[in-house]
Amino acid sequence: MRAAVRWRRLDRESLSEELRTNLWFVPLIEVLAAVVLFVITYALDRAAFAGDFRIPSWALSGSADAARQILTTVAAAIITVVGVVFSIVIVALTLTSTQFGPRMLRNFIRDPGTQVTLGTFVGTFVFAILALGSIGQESRGNFVPHISITVTLVLLVLDLGVLIYFLNHIANQIQLPQVIAGIAADLARAIETQAGNAAASAAAPSAAAALAVLPGDGGTMAAPDSGYLQFIDRRTLVRIASRADVVIEMMHRPGHFLVQGHPFARVWPAERVGLVARELARSHVTGPYRTLAQDVSFGLDQLVEIALRALSPAVNDTFTAMTCIDWIGDSLWKVTGNWQPTHVFCGAAGTVRVITTEPTYERLVERSFEKIRQACRGMPAIMIRQLDALAKITERAARPGQRRVLLDQAAMTERLATGSVDEESDLTDVRRAYQAVLDADATHTATGAPVPP
Repeated sequence: MRAAVRWRRLDRESLSEELRTNLWFVPLIEVLAAVVLFVITYALDRAAFAGDFRIPSWALSGSADAARQILTTVAAAIITVVGVVFSIVIVALTLTSTQFGPRMLRNFIRDPGTQVTLGTFVGTFVFAILALGSIGQESRGNFVPHISITVTLVLLVLDLGVLIYFLNHIANQIQLPQVIAGIAADLARAIETQAGNAAASAAAPSAAAALAVLPGDGGTMAAPDSGYLQFIDRRTLVRIASRADVVIEMMHRPGHFLVQGHPFARVWPAERVGLVARELARSHVTGPYRTLAQDVSFGLDQLVEIALRALSPAVNDTFTAMTCIDWIGDSLWKVTGNWQPTHVFCGAAGTVRVITTEPTYERLVERSFEKIRQACRGMPAIMIRQLDALAKITERAARPGQRRVLLDQAAMTERLATGSVDEESDLTDVRRAYQAVLDADATHTATGAPVPP
């Protein structure tokens, strides 16, 4: 019952994320497609058996015993390959968990190549079993589904191609640069979603101004479930607030952990909390894990986690950490200049209805650089790469407050290098990279350069 309620809460985007992150949905669709295909071929075989038309010349011919032997062999071979594919997937997931961290497992489970491969083999197996079961003795003789058997062999050839593709695909998927680039791509989509929310709330008053005119502290609503806040349906929130003529402020953002019974939203006027409480529960999704649907911080945390594992004494993989820093810098470059920590959404009449929060720009920068900097003591290559990323981001940061955050991170990196790098030439390289950050800031200060397009 509880699971059914949770599914009813899912917005289209959240439902899409839920269906993508499993190993049963795509295979189920392919199995259903195999059943439909068998129904079609079986109807054709029945029509040919009844004499309505002649079996095409390209269809295989033979006795019932030969047909049973072919289909049995195909079904046994396919189910064996399915076991091998599952074994490869389990090995890949094990490597992912140990090398990249347990939070990377979902990125591999949601991989469409793996899902399609599993579905193709299982669908072929189901088709072969259905064709095998249709062979039988009748009054007019043995019924042999010649067209279905021919289609089974065609599917077998298709499966061989899919198997070759899968072996190449999984070999590429477990490579660290590919994993990191995949996380960065998901993070870029989350940033685009945030940018769309910022554009939607651009014409509305600021959150501070909207809250200043509201009476009192409002009424609080308790979280109905414990778990990580995965998704907030802002459109549903606006509709609920408009119908009840209230203002709703979400006190938590996606990625926060909600405790059942703890306040997670405020409603004005306070006396209407009970009116919207039940509907408000339909506007968000909680679960046992974080997702990237609306949580930009989670994507940054995944890249930082891979970098920290690479910098650990047991791994000591400097180049992987540098790759992570490159993609972190790319992501921060995209949010610099247009990031809004709060969003205000209005109803049809232009009245403020919903206020939501995002992590501040300062917090995004801190969680992107601080843990890596703390782990790279005495490693000038990592410090230089961080300073290079900060210099590129600073070139885009037209707001003085954002540049100050970036300069603080650069200064801490330079101080760490001074205290931990013994080789003077390495220290000189670090200071040269630090000077590039200062030069980028000086360019903005001197010219008031606009944000690059």
